Amino acid sequence: MYKLGVPKQISRIFTLTIIFLVILLPQVTFESLSKSFGQVANAGMDEILSIRPVQFGPFSELSSSQKAASAVSACTVTPTAMRLNPTPQQIEGPYFVDGMPNRSDIRSDTSDGSVKEGIPLRLIIHVYDVDDGSCVPLKGAKVDLWHTDSQGVYSAVKDMGTSEKNFLRGYQVTDSNGTVEFTTIYPGWYEGRAIHIHDKVRTFNGSDTTLEWTSQLYFNDSINQQIHKHTPYSNHGPPQTTNEEDIVYSRGSADGLVQRDSGERLIINLTKDESTYVGTFNIVLNAGQR
Repeated sequence: MYKLGVPKQISRIFTLTIIFLVILLPQVTFESLSKSFGQVANAGMDEILSIRPVQFGPFSELSSSQKAASAVSACTVTPTAMRLNPTPQQIEGPYFVDGMPNRSDIRSDTSDGSVKEGIPLRLIIHVYDVDDGSCVPLKGAKVDLWHTDSQGVYSAVKDMGTSEKNFLRGYQVTDSNGTVEFTTIYPGWYEGRAIHIHDKVRTFNGSDTTLEWTSQLYFNDSINQQIHKHTPYSNHGPPQTTNEEDIVYSRGSADGLVQRDSGERLIINLTKDESTYVGTFNIVLNAGQR
């Protein structure tokens, strides 16, 4: 009796353990996935559980022509004698959509005329080509811009329920000074990423793309925190990821020219003009692909 009782007791404990693991593990897995990839979005009276992919995009290497679009040396802007370093490329991410409207003010959605609420941001971008040590304004380049709204939602993304929308997306063509200007709002955050704006510069010869340069722009962490103390940003809570914690910001550049913390070279210079923030940024690239 004694010899048979111990194996039966052990068998019973083993069986109960297996049942416990079968019940518990799926819950643990679901909870961990939810924390990593999902977030609850506030949508007025309705609470919507929205599974949003962490927006890193593939870390694959750029093509040879895309790499060639990166400048490898600094240049000087005349007549100010200001010295500018090459601007590193970063990944495009999965949410770029071509064919967005040619417009300076990207706050509205052309499908219904609605305008995204948020703290106004006027973003001025200067694009320069490096030619024998000189920063030459790049005229006629198409500059695309896209980013999230105050609640961390992109337009034109099926998984976010915005596939028919185009808010906070658009492009401008650089003038003779190599400059474009956008009127938008300060972006919000979503899980896994620091607050950022995507930008892409292209030139064309007919229908052929002759230059493609892509990166992301960032803001100072302290300003990000300040912004999210105000509505509508406060409805979403404070940012969860700093620049230094962001895997894209802290990595080397996609073109291989910067080995780590490439985002440090991609911080927007921000000032405040009454209720509007004004951001400026210089993009230094190799348009001639020399």
